[in-house]
Amino acid sequence: MQLGINLRSIVLFYRECLPMLKAAAEEHHNALVVNTSSISGKHGEAWLSVYSATKHGVVGWTEAMNKELGKGGIKSTALCPAFVDTPMTDFVKEQVPAEEMIQATDVAEAVRYLLKTSPACVIPEIMFVRPGDSL
Repeated sequence: MQLGINLRSIVLFYRECLPMLKAAAEEHHNALVVNTSSISGKHGEAWLSVYSATKHGVVGWTEAMNKELGKGGIKSTALCPAFVDTPMTDFVKEQVPAEEMIQATDVAEAVRYLLKTSPACVIPEIMFVRPGDSL
């Protein structure tokens, strides 16, 4: 099933890139991994059970990596956006207009912020929700 690819890719990324992450953390006292999850990874969604489960896995994996690698200067953050105006959300744009969706630039700005934080600051996850949406 295709929906587990994101989680599998993240696990493989850490396995294959750990030596580079450790070297970056040693040199800069700071290394950052940004994992893509979803608001569905924080709160399960009806009719999206497998998707929600894999995105919960990404959030859990990110949390575990912070505990395992944090002392070595490797930080991880899970981005958990609701609907973002991208081609992936075309299926729902009749119910949620694009102009009411989170913008890709909002997510990009969050990553820029993460890159500016000090080595002493870990932000394990960022949730992006639309005004009025319940958590």
